[in-house]
Amino acid sequence: MPRAKKPDNTVEAEVEEASQPPETPKSQIELPHSLSVRQLADLLQVSAVDIIKQLMRKDIMANINQAIDYDIASEVATSLNFETRLRPRTAKGAASAISEIRKRRKLQVEEAGNLQPRPPVVTVMGHVDHGKTRLLDAIRQTDVMATEAGAITQHIGAYQVKVDEQKITFLDTPGHEAFTAMRAHGAQITDIIILVVAADDGIMPQTVEAINHARAAEVPIIVALNKIDKPEADQDRVKQQLAEAGLVIEEWGGDIVCVPISAKEKIGIQELLENLLVVAEVEELKANPAGPASGVVVEAEMDKNRGPLATILMNSGTL
Repeated sequence: MPRAKKPDNTVEAEVEEASQPPETPKSQIELPHSLSVRQLADLLQVSAVDIIKQLMRKDIMANINQAIDYDIASEVATSLNFETRLRPRTAKGAASAISEIRKRRKLQVEEAGNLQPRPPVVTVMGHVDHGKTRLLDAIRQTDVMATEAGAITQHIGAYQVKVDEQKITFLDTPGHEAFTAMRAHGAQITDIIILVVAADDGIMPQTVEAINHARAAEVPIIVALNKIDKPEADQDRVKQQLAEAGLVIEEWGGDIVCVPISAKEKIGIQELLENLLVVAEVEELKANPAGPASGVVVEAEMDKNRGPLATILMNSGTL
């Protein structure tokens, strides 16, 4: 009896392969080091909405005017069947960058003779409910707590006050865990940090985090030992905790200024401000008000009535 022949899979595979549509060759495109979503859409000749959808699939939220770097743009282009390569920087572009650097250096030399003392930028940091906002409230003699959700700061608030005819710019950073990046941003744009620690509560996780941000930014710290009016306040215990965290106060032979205060009862506020101005004087903070304006965007938001809004902290020049 003849044996049954096995089906010829090779022939079937060839037939199936022949029935498949040919692969569309990938288009090659050259992308710059960075570009906006709109520019990428124009280069790829697709809708900006398609680009935004691809970005959302990568958990990246962007609008059509937002800049994205080459790596992200390349991933989006690849997903749309493009082959990408990085556009080399031209000699003209490099020369322009060098020219800009030289121009800035020249301005810095010219500004040296026009420098004037500027107000210090002070960031108030610390654990949630340790009294940061109440301290600012005591300094400014205004009530901002009623305007903040749950009496917890939701954004980096910027305020300027005058103390003994000298201006000080205060930044109030959020105190709860969801805002680590904003607190870090506050530490990077400040001259001095007031670390608020409750005398009845001691060092907490966000206190340690604030200390780490200050160290990373190499910013001097003044400790405001708050809530000393409470019966359960234990200043020595908190000072010991500070020493264990690497902040040895002057009283114990270190270099950290520590001022006992009660923001609620307005005790020690004047002494804190005086110490703040002394530290600012030691730091020799200066700027040229007549020079080109430069600064840092502290916060930005989209207002439905007024459009894009930004809080800008000027550190040189006049805007």
